[in-house]
Parts: sequence; structure tokens; C-alpha cells
Amino acid sequence: MAKDKSTKEPGRLKQMWQVFQMTRRYDDRAVLYILLGAVLPIIAGVLLAVFLSGGNVFTMILWIVAGVLAGVLIALIILGRRAERAAYSQIEGQPGAVGAVLRSSLKRSWRGSEMPVAVNGKTQDAVYRATGRGGVVLISEGPATRTKRMVDEERRKVNRVLPNVPVTIITVGPDADSVPLHKVPRTLAKIKPTLTKAEVLAISNRLQSMENQMPIPKGIDPMKVRAQRAR
Repeated sequence: MAKDKSTKEPGRLKQMWQVFQMTRRYDDRAVLYILLGAVLPIIAGVLLAVFLSGGNVFTMILWIVAGVLAGVLIALIILGRRAERAAYSQIEGQPGAVGAVLRSSLKRSWRGSEMPVAVNGKTQDAVYRATGRGGVVLISEGPATRTKRMVDEERRKVNRVLPNVPVTIITVGPDADSVPLHKVPRTLAKIKPTLTKAEVLAISNRLQSMENQMPIPKGIDPMKVRAQRAR
């Protein structure tokens, strides 16, 4: 049975056009940056074709085609980044925004959950946690003056269970020195890696056991715990 045309998913070009329209609606500078990203490589390709081809038509065509392809690629990259930023601007300041970023935008070297590890029921402020080769990162969502107590409490919990693991604090909120929501993945990526993949897995398991309120064995260095092998 043929699928109904009304329920058919839009094609790739139509999806890109929809993303462009959404981005342009919420980002006034997006069109300018996309045009510059597309036009400048084409101009560079034409100039290189004129000065470096030596009159060879085939070489000139190759330079121009290379410039066009580079322009299209750069324009798509810019569109993707500006679209992501525009999407984050729509949820910035709302409860759970940091969780949405941790769910969808973390690189493979980092693990995070959209569920916070601590929440203030009255103000909806929250603290989220991510683990990776840079250690443990606590990300507060809300004004620093309101989230400081929760962040300090979570840091004490992590230090008690994982005393040798570095803990980094990131604040996402209205404060002047806070990290914008769309820069959270980039900020995590800048943290210097100090752990191996096996250590990250062991740390994640230990933190999970802490959440489940399971007893933590005494006298064991979390940094020396080996990851369990799959059966």
C-alpha cells in the first residue's frame, strides 16, 4: 500500500530550507554570515583560477569548481551552527534547558543526563552532572546566588566518593560571568583531559551507585577500579 503523500517526510532540501527559515527568524545575522561563507571561497577560487591556471581552461574550471564546493560546504557549516544557536536561544532561561543540551549536543568523550542531580522545587533551579576525560563537571542552571548551596553540596558528594577526580563548575544563568547555553558543549570540550576511557567508565559507575544509594566499599581508590567486562 502506497504511503499517503500528506504523511511523507520532507526531503533533504526542504528540511534545509525549513532550518534556514527558522534560523533567519531568530538570528538577524545568520543570512549575512551564510552569504559571506558561500561567496568568499567562490571569489578566492576565481582569483586563483585567473592567476594560477596559466591560461589552462581545465585548470581554471577546477579552481572555480573547488571554490564553489568550498563555499557550499562552509555555508552549510555556518547554517548548522547558527541554527543550533537559534534553537538554544528559544529554550535558554527555561527549566531543563541544560538537560536538553546534555542530551543532544555532547561529544562522545562526555556523558551527561537530561535529568538533574539536584533541584530546588520552589525556584526550579537545578544542578546537572557530566563525566568525561576531563573529570566531573557540575553545571548549575539558575542564578549563582541561588544555586551555590546545591553546587557545593554536590561537589562534596563527588569529592567524598571520588577524592582524586577533578571537579569543574559551570554556571548557566543570568549572571554576567555565566556560560551561555549554546556554549556549554564547547566549554566542556575545552577542559583538559586527565582520565582514561576506562577511568571515566569506572567513575560513571561509581556515581550511578551513589545515586542509587548503594553502599560504597571503603578503602578502594576509584581511580584504580577496573571497568566490568561484558559477559
